[in-house]
This record gives sequence, structure tokens and C-alpha cells, in this order.
Amino acid sequence: MTIKITKLKALINDIPLPIRLFLGKALLFFVVWKIIYGVFFYDSKVLDHPLTIHVGEATVKLLNIATPMSGFTSKREIKTSTYFGKVSQEEASLIYHKGKEIIYIVDRCNGLELIVLYIGFIVCMPSKFWRKVLYVIIGVIILDITNILRCSGLIFLHENYHGYFEFAHHYLAKASIYTATFIIWMVYSRNINFKNEAIQIR
Repeated sequence: MTIKITKLKALINDIPLPIRLFLGKALLFFVVWKIIYGVFFYDSKVLDHPLTIHVGEATVKLLNIATPMSGFTSKREIKTSTYFGKVSQEEASLIYHKGKEIIYIVDRCNGLELIVLYIGFIVCMPSKFWRKVLYVIIGVIILDITNILRCSGLIFLHENYHGYFEFAHHYLAKASIYTATFIIWMVYSRNINFKNEAIQIR
């Protein structure tokens, strides 16, 4: 056991100090967020409800304006759902097409967790303050639009190519929003160099 701990310490010490500092700050940010969210925001839904409603309403507007289909509406309702075998009731944005329920958007699909993760990465990476602010604002807007496009695309598939819906829902749609996040991260960090002794920002 002592040998394993020693090897682990040696492995950690081999990681350049700037990267260790970044990973430590990122872990701290994530833990603090989870605590704050669990204590103040989880039950109150003060962040989740407005964002979920926004995603539902924006998705409906996009479908009605930018596609040949029309007659979409969204409504906040209590929905019974099963997630990992657990049955629960929660408020969701239900999307209707000409009065028929199509899909529903729950709080865990509103993009909040990914947005916070994205912001945490930007905050923890070394850069100038206003550059961080700029990338936070632009990135949040891009991720929000991407999530709306994701939901719109899923509804389009559900109505026109139902056989592809499940695959797109579980894999393709999620991959699209994670890819968007990764691309913004890459653009943000392109001029940040991690070195053993210091971090140089060009």
C-alpha cells in the first residue's frame, strides 16, 4: 500500500506545476458549484426552471419560423418520467405539435450543467480578465443556441424520421453539444502554453 501511494505521489509530481494548479482549481470549482447548487438551487429550481422554459419556448419559435412545419407550442407541466430505472415527477417544458405531445424537456436537459462546466474551465485557465469575460459571454450564448438547435433537430427527426430519433437522442445530439463546448475551449486555450516552470500567455 505504501509503495502504491509513493508511486501515485511520484506520478502527480511528474505533472507540471501549472497543470496541477489548473486541475486543482477546476476540481475546487466543481465541488463548490455542486455544494452551492445542492444547497440553494436544486429544490428552488431558481436557475433550472427559467432556463428550461427558455429552451422550450425558443425551440418552438425556431421550429415554427425556420422549418416547413408549424403549430408547435410549449407548456410547463408536471411530467412523470423514468431515469435510470427511477420513476419521478418533475416539471418540464412539454412540446406539442398541433395539440399532440411530441417530447418534453426536463431540467437536466436544459444545458445548465454543461454551461457551468464550460465557465469553470474558462475561469480556471490563466488569461486576462476581459478575455475570460468575453469568452464566457460568447460561449454561453453559443452553447444555448446549440442546445436549442439540438432540441429542434430531435423534434424534426421525431416527426419526420422517427427511426433515427433514439440514436440521435442518446448519441448524436449529445455529441454535437459536447463538440461545440470542446471547440470553444480549444479556441480559448490556443494561445495558452503550459510549461514546467511558468505559463506564458501570448
